[in-house]
Parts: sequence; structure tokens; C-alpha cells
Amino acid sequence: MAAYVPVPWVSPLLYGAVLVGGLYYLAVDLGNGPVLVSWRTAGFVAGLAALFAVEAVGRRWSEARVPLLLARFGLTAAVVALDASELSQVLFVLLPFTAYFAFGRTVALALAALCVAGLLTGYLLTAPGWYRDMEYVSDLLMLGIGLVLAISMAAVAVGEQQARRELQEYAARVAELSAATERNRLARDIHDSLGHHLTAISVQLEIASEFRTLDPDAAGRAMTEARHSAKLALGDVRQSVRALRDEAARPSLSAALESWARDGGTGPCVTVEVSGDEDGYSAAELTALYRAAQEGLTNALRHAGASRVSVAVRLTEHGARLALADDGCGFTPDTATAGFGLTGMKERVHLVAGSVDIDSSPGQGTRLTVVVPRGGGER
Repeated sequence: MAAYVPVPWVSPLLYGAVLVGGLYYLAVDLGNGPVLVSWRTAGFVAGLAALFAVEAVGRRWSEARVPLLLARFGLTAAVVALDASELSQVLFVLLPFTAYFAFGRTVALALAALCVAGLLTGYLLTAPGWYRDMEYVSDLLMLGIGLVLAISMAAVAVGEQQARRELQEYAARVAELSAATERNRLARDIHDSLGHHLTAISVQLEIASEFRTLDPDAAGRAMTEARHSAKLALGDVRQSVRALRDEAARPSLSAALESWARDGGTGPCVTVEVSGDEDGYSAAELTALYRAAQEGLTNALRHAGASRVSVAVRLTEHGARLALADDGCGFTPDTATAGFGLTGMKERVHLVAGSVDIDSSPGQGTRLTVVVPRGGGER
């Protein structure tokens, strides 16, 4: 398991309490034995100072987990042996406490059992009949309670740190997915808006180039339509900028689609029919319908070589249905590789819980059908 960070103030606080308690015991001569100034007292103080140093080293080099645990164990045993007050036995609870963060629950429980076994062994060797002495029994019970509390506190701290790590990982994943979603949205917008208009401009410029000498009037009309498509492209760019600034106005589907209608001229004849009320449809739903129709018209101009394109939109209280048909060369949907346009269109429609159906075959034209439920919003 990954190492976690121990609660930084617990060990120093306990070391300080043991130091003050041990020195107070010697100062008032409660033990009627060692005095305050002696080699044993010096060793006791030096051992606690070494434990403070080990904690400082552990915060800097937490990867040295095994050496740090062994150092704590050895120094704790030395301090307990040198402490005349026997208060330092409480330091044994820090061994499973710190081990829980570095090695996990199993090692911490094993160390706790080892601490209890060590204390019992000491009693058996030095105090026969200890189980009839309430002082020894109470020390054993207090050690057990301290170990339980220490391990419980470590478990709570590790759980909190684990939850924080998972939350950070989740936040990073959400940020990554949000960035990917935004990139996909921008890619769809660029392809659907600029791609459509640039295709129209390209077609009109080709017509103008071909008819420049044969039919100057047709070439002029083509140039006029190319300039019109350029203005529409500029309008779409401004609309995208407003959307990025959260200033986008609610789109008018009927007005946007009806601007495509034309009776032929230098390009295919496009008929548009919109019926029903747009009220109750969200901006995302209307945009999905508009972009789907735009992609269908772009494909009819760029790939199908169609002479006639019909666009029909029916808006009802339950949902909207878009049907776009052309008389172009057609294709086989099952074997054709979907490009950026069709992929982006399907993604946009699926985001508003809609469906896309493409019916086409070679030489039979293409029919695009898009169904979007009303009031579903954007998922």
C-alpha cells in the first residue's frame, strides 16, 4: 500500500509528556532511588531527544520506513528501561500507530500484539504472581486501551488521507474529461460552421472559375454567393466567440434554415420547410438540429454532386424531426467510413438524447433523418 503521513503532533506531544513526567518523578524523589542528576537520567533524556530526531528525519525521508521503525523500537525500549517512573511504557503505543501509516493495518496489529506480549513476558520474568497485583494489571489494561485508541486514530487518519487522494484523483479526472469534452465541442463547432461555409465558398469559386469566359453572368452570381457565404462564415465565428463568452443569443432555427433556400442559379436547388413552434426547445436542441442539417447540406454539396436538396423540419410538442434528402450519387452507409462531420453530428445529437438515421445507396441519393425529443436539454 502507499505510505501515508502520520499525524505530526501526536508523537512529539507524547514524548514531551513522558519527559516532563519522568523528570518530575525524579525531581520530587518519588522513587526514593535515582536522583535527578545521574547517568540513567541523562540516558533517559538522550533517548527521548533521539526519538524527537527520528520523527524529524521521518518527515523528510518517509521512504526509509523499515529503518525508521527499527530505530523507534530500539530507542523506545531503551527509554523504558532507563525510566524510573515507568511512565514511558505508554510510548509503545506509538509503534503500531506509526506503523499503520507506513505498512498498513496488518503490521500495526502485529506490533500491538508484540507490545502486549513483551510486557507480559517482562511481568512473568520479573514479577511472579503479577496477576494478583492491581498495579500490574492496571498497567496492562491501560496499555491495551492505549493500543486500541492509537490504532483506531491511525485508521481514521489513513481513511481521511485516502479519501482526500481519491478526491484529488477524481478532480483531476473530471478536469481531464472536461477539457476533452470542450475540445470535442470546439472541434464540432469549427467543422460544422467554418467547414460548411468554406465548402460553399470553394464550390462557388470553382463555378466562377469555370464559367468566367463561357458565362460571365453565372460566374458573377457564383462570386456573389461566395461573398455571401463568407459573410455567413464571419457571422458564425462571431456567434462562436459570443458563446465562449457566455453571450450567445437563443438561435432561431427557422430563420437560419430558410436563409439556405435558393432556386438553383449556379448551385443545387435547396428547398426548406419548417413547421411548428420552437418554444419549449432548448438552445442545445435547436443547435443540434441546425448543425445536422448543415452537415447534410455540406455533404450534398461536397460529395454527392446533388442538383436538388430538400430540408424539412417538423416541430411538435413532443419532439422535432429533421428530414434532409438529396438526389446525389449516394453511398453505402454500412461500408463508408464516417468523417469528422458525421461523427460530430452524431455526438451533438446524442448529447440531447436524439437519434440519427442515414438511408442511402449508390445512385439513389441520400436521406438523413434526425429526431430530437423536446425539453430534454443537454446531457
